[in-house]
Amino acid sequence: MRVILTALIFLLGLFDLFMGLNFLMNPQATALGFGIQPTGVQGLSTLRADFTAFFGVVAVCMMIGAWRRNADLLLVPAALMGTAVVVRAISLGVDGGYPGYLVPMIVEAVHVALLIAAWRVLPHHKIEELTS
Repeated sequence: MRVILTALIFLLGLFDLFMGLNFLMNPQATALGFGIQPTGVQGLSTLRADFTAFFGVVAVCMMIGAWRRNADLLLVPAALMGTAVVVRAISLGVDGGYPGYLVPMIVEAVHVALLIAAWRVLPHHKIEELTS
């Protein structure tokens, strides 16, 4: 079970890494897949910075957490993806649905479920206090 969860998290981390790199290298085309269209250079800069940061941090924490079998690192991407799925649910209630709205929600929910399951199974590394 532990090996399967670790492998799945590492693979999802690679997926997220490629999403972040897509936003870094080709933000306009990648954003269209998300239903976003940037306005000018400021919009492109925001897409590059914010989406690369989101997917990059999620990916790095997942991949390092899985590789080192450090469950605590998995809480960061779980919180980010959990926030995303909750806000999407709120938006669904407030704004209504759109074609394909379930796909990103399912992807985010799968992330959260796997990350929390792995957090429960993998070891927790205690941070040693610095003593002077």
